[in-house]
Amino acid sequence: MSQSKQAIPAGMIQVTLVKSLIGTKQSHRASVRGLGLRRLNHVVTVEDTPAVRGMINKVYYLVKCEA
Repeated sequence: MSQSKQAIPAGMIQVTLVKSLIGTKQSHRASVRGLGLRRLNHVVTVEDTPAVRGMINKVYYLVKCEA
């Protein structure tokens, strides 16, 4: 099953959850949920705002992002 790379719209960031939330702080879990991520390898496209950047920076060790 191959996925084709689609262009990410300007002003958006693609975020992927790459590590489990087990054993993480409650506030970090809340940030991941706030980004819209639900399960491992789930990918969401979110707006590139300072608030979103802050959530990504908080959980940098759990997610991978592409601009």
